[in-house]
Amino acid sequence: MNLPRRRHASLRASLAAAVAVAIALLTMPALLGARMLTPAAGAAVEADDAGYTATDLEWIDAARDRRIPARLFRPASADRSVPVALIVFSPGIGSSRDGYTHLGRYWARHGIASLHLQHVGSDRSLWQGDPLGLLARLRAAAGPDEAVARAGDLRYALDRLLASRYGPRIARDAIVAAGHSYGANTTLLAIGAAVPGVEGAVSLKDRRIGAAILISAPPFYGAKDFAPILAGISIPTLHITTREDVIRIPGFVSGPDDRLKVFDATGGTFKALAVYAHGSHNVFTDRRYFDTAQIADPVKEATQTLSTAFVDRIRSGRNEALDEWAQAHRPLLERYVLDRHLVTSRAPARAVTAAAAAAADAVALH
Repeated sequence: MNLPRRRHASLRASLAAAVAVAIALLTMPALLGARMLTPAAGAAVEADDAGYTATDLEWIDAARDRRIPARLFRPASADRSVPVALIVFSPGIGSSRDGYTHLGRYWARHGIASLHLQHVGSDRSLWQGDPLGLLARLRAAAGPDEAVARAGDLRYALDRLLASRYGPRIARDAIVAAGHSYGANTTLLAIGAAVPGVEGAVSLKDRRIGAAILISAPPFYGAKDFAPILAGISIPTLHITTREDVIRIPGFVSGPDDRLKVFDATGGTFKALAVYAHGSHNVFTDRRYFDTAQIADPVKEATQTLSTAFVDRIRSGRNEALDEWAQAHRPLLERYVLDRHLVTSRAPARAVTAAAAAAADAVALH
């Protein structure tokens, strides 16, 4: 009498295990890197004897009943009276505030503070619970409600940081938003993307942000023309991807050409594009899953130095650091475009074709 039930239970358990394994293979970087969050507020996690200080912070946005954990990396500068640039970093789906530390540490050691956000509706908690429900959780996390909430996290965290005891050390004219994957979409919303289906998307724009770094930006799924979505962006942007940059989350699959379409459609007075010849979508994260050390380490190091060269350009107005970076990293690159003469924010934006990029004094490496 019990045999059919046992077989049914066994079959269901086997199916659940198989689904879990399949999904894990598709989303392994975040899954394997998952650790339980330890809430903290103002707790130092790393000391400045390493050249920087890392501090865990946590806020509650009462209006949205939403918790916002974050990690702040600060330079251990000898002159603490000089305000520093700030990068507000939004992670990819399934990641938390303790990811992408290779960027936070590098930036802080080179005089740039960074605030690494954790978005509780699309963080590591996605990997907890019934494996059969993981796809549904991923789809909900990638939906318009969470997209808006993530942009709200960025704004609220920046509000609180600038109002805190750390605020006086932040240069108000050097605030940069950055993100990887889903975090790049969050960044685009925060700098003026008008996303169809996202109510009030334009109102999410934070005018305190003076530039943006977009790493592996996904497409706007369902949209055929990105120009109406991204043409209104008016600040300098840096776009980073690879020719092997494929997102494999079920229902949200996209290839490297989508990153180029985002670059082409983005408006602004200045933008740059770096396309590495090799490296998976996850090569920019802390952990190495699908890339050899020979590929991952140079790409990460190059991204660190490229991002600081971009911040230097934002602060100084000079392109020398970006030009030098391109020459030094030529062997890693399939393509590099430095577009110095884009339209102003008062004129209609345009997509950058190969011919237009050349006419705009772009530099391309093929």
